Amino acid sequence: MAAVAVAEQAASGSIAGEPHVLVVPYPAQGHMQPLLHLSSLLAARGLRLTVAATPTTAHLLAPLLAAHPSSVRPLTFPSASAGHDTSGPNSVGADFHAHAAALRAPLGEWLRSRARLDSGDGEVTGLQGRVVAVISDFFCGWTQPLAAEAGVPRLVFAPSGLLATAATHSLFRRMPRPPPPPEGDEGRRRGYAVSFPDLPGAPAFPWPQISRMYRSYAEAGAGEHAEAIKDNFLWNLESAAFVCNTCHPLEGKYLDAQPLKDLAGKRVWSVGPVAPPPADDPAGATDDVTTWLDAFPDASVAYVSFGTMMVPPAAHAAALASALERSGTPFVWAVAAETALPDGFEARAAAAAGTGLVLRRWAPQVAALRHRATGCFVTHCGWNSVMEACAAGVPMLAWPMAADQFFNARLVVEEARVGVAASWGGFGGVPDVEDLVRALDEVVGEGGAGVRARAKELALRVAEVVGEGGSARRELDGLVQKLRELGAP
Repeated sequence: MAAVAVAEQAASGSIAGEPHVLVVPYPAQGHMQPLLHLSSLLAARGLRLTVAATPTTAHLLAPLLAAHPSSVRPLTFPSASAGHDTSGPNSVGADFHAHAAALRAPLGEWLRSRARLDSGDGEVTGLQGRVVAVISDFFCGWTQPLAAEAGVPRLVFAPSGLLATAATHSLFRRMPRPPPPPEGDEGRRRGYAVSFPDLPGAPAFPWPQISRMYRSYAEAGAGEHAEAIKDNFLWNLESAAFVCNTCHPLEGKYLDAQPLKDLAGKRVWSVGPVAPPPADDPAGATDDVTTWLDAFPDASVAYVSFGTMMVPPAAHAAALASALERSGTPFVWAVAAETALPDGFEARAAAAAGTGLVLRRWAPQVAALRHRATGCFVTHCGWNSVMEACAAGVPMLAWPMAADQFFNARLVVEEARVGVAASWGGFGGVPDVEDLVRALDEVVGEGGAGVRARAKELALRVAEVVGEGGSARRELDGLVQKLRELGAP
């Protein structure tokens, strides 16, 4: 294996007889964390795991390795681009093509050597044993041919919801495109809607709400990078199954409709939410935020965060800031470093009887959402944020911007009815301040009693599915059993 530039750290031991699974995350924090949470759940059930990483993402594996030292080990490859950290909170992840090009050859060589039924290589048998399956992020479609070459099944991990996952694959499977607009009439394209006839209810979304990743491909035509993206999703459809960080209370409509044509009829294991329950914070990292929230009545504060990757344009941030001030809504706003807030806004919030708290650092989001004073979550509807809000029983003020967020917001606002739309305009549309004020009134305080009751009910149902005998627990156990069958002699 000297030809493969790989640094392997052997675990202190192994669990004899249990199947060995290769896990390949996509190197962006919002994708890695849920797959690492799933890995912890699998390791807790006795499976042996090797988790691929790069030097810039290896640190994210530390909690998993500490929790399961005898059954999980890292497999560290050189970075796709030296010195570029794709794991940070504001990173959009490695380029599809560069990531695949850098890892495909060494990972393929490693996998083929570990997938042999009878290897006399003491190095192989002395580590984790024969690999029986690959679980990789849905942005790592390039691992599908590697698994096929090695003769092992690959399971696609979807960090997004099932609606968004199926719709995204539908786009690259069917390739819908808006008709060419007449000269000078771009409005024709903006008015085009993409329907998804093979999904329950045949939902349709306006062209601007379709992910920019797909719209760029459809509008700009093929190129090396664009083709790599398309190939990624088509490879996913050749997989053995999908493993989705979702649950029946939120997406039962789509889970019950299996098999889904948009996912090539493959089995979907719904194992979410995969994040562990919140733990006490002995270091006191949340004390300043929770202490600040303690001063407010129940359900009176808006928690605001657009996630680690979405930076609202200055005009959007200004509209929200004005709405918060005009409505008098107390707020905690977790602000990305690049976000530009209106001049004097932070000072005015701090001076106004301390009714506003702006955080320009890591924010204890789960603790803030679960605090009794938090009445709503102003969110871009990234899937991790949606799942955290659902588990906390907090209604959402949905403000999708890009990627899968419009699909997620549709679930939140129109199907689960645990949120109110702040804006459907994304990056291209700045909402009216008075409309935002009315939306805040619908979810915070007395005006939000109905949506808050539905959010609390949803939280109870989500807690049930991950409890003993719950559907997510049964799905996870079924997945483990399937992997054990693959590893049986």
